[in-house]
Amino acid sequence: MSTSSLRSVSATRLISAVTAIGLFVSAGSAAANPKIVVDAKTGKVIAHEDAFLKWYPASLTKLMTAYVAFKALKSGKLSLETPVVMSKWATDQPASKMYFTPGTTMTMDNALKMMLVKSANDMAVAVAEAVGGTQEQFVAMMNAQAKALGMSSTQYINPHGLPGKGQFSTARDLALLTLRLKQDFPEYQSYFSLEGIDTGSKQYPNFNTLIGRFDGADGMKTGFICASGFNQIGSATRDGRSVISVVLGSDSLAGRADDTANLLQQGLTSTTAGGVALPALAAYGDTAEVNDVSAEICNPKAAKVRSETRDDAGRTIQHSPYIHEMAQPPVYTPLTLLSGGEAPPPPPKGAKKAAVAANALNVPIPQPRPTF
Repeated sequence: MSTSSLRSVSATRLISAVTAIGLFVSAGSAAANPKIVVDAKTGKVIAHEDAFLKWYPASLTKLMTAYVAFKALKSGKLSLETPVVMSKWATDQPASKMYFTPGTTMTMDNALKMMLVKSANDMAVAVAEAVGGTQEQFVAMMNAQAKALGMSSTQYINPHGLPGKGQFSTARDLALLTLRLKQDFPEYQSYFSLEGIDTGSKQYPNFNTLIGRFDGADGMKTGFICASGFNQIGSATRDGRSVISVVLGSDSLAGRADDTANLLQQGLTSTTAGGVALPALAAYGDTAEVNDVSAEICNPKAAKVRSETRDDAGRTIQHSPYIHEMAQPPVYTPLTLLSGGEAPPPPPKGAKKAAVAANALNVPIPQPRPTF
């Protein structure tokens, strides 16, 4: 959505206690672009737009996978040392993935780190099977937990967020999940602020490019499929303030980072104490249909525009004044496997076949993420 179109948003779509500071000036987004900013300490909504539009959560789904896993850990059902074994079903998941072979085993601790930093779909299934016994049983746990948290417009069909009929959420529900993750599991928040992981054979930087580049950033997660556009949930703490933001439907990697940085900054520096408590926010707008922005996001013209948001070195060009270069090289947390290992990279001749298969699922093949 352009800046000019945002200025014309009606009062029914833009409901904010801080509209005077222009909270929702967007770097780049699809026709609909749900957003919400919440004070993480009080749980009160600072501002919101289209917060009840149903949206494909993509890899933001993994936050619920983490919530259910954290709950099992806290209850003592499992421990961080519990072995997680890669099943054939887990290793068969489409990318983004770790490409481990069936039978590869690691601790729950390392599995969670790979799932949240690399956003690995194979690891999400492996975690689900370790916690729930089967993916189906785990998904039932996810949906029961969503209901218990009050996520009234959320439904899951898998633990990773790959597209499929019946998987949807809203900016409001995702903010509520993030808020409860921070409130219920403070002991596990470090999983969301890792700058990267090192498996011994390869280093993987966090897909959340605000970690180490936005002052006070401490989480949470990114996600992308054609149907959802570029999504990001941000979290930051600074000068005694703590806020979370949700951005859905941005048009690029750079756009979602810019949008998130701007929202976090303006939320952290707003003078308002916040409005209504998040769980009490009244629904508004179209709450029936699940929005699909595939036609806007995954077409040759949009791909060309995204290619022009990279510099000569392939790095995304971000425009938010609140994003800066890292002060030092990223810290890669070392991970080890209990058994097994990574599969060899697929041969080049299979790349085209994989791309065709993924396109049929509306899942773009991830490109190597450049350094910032």
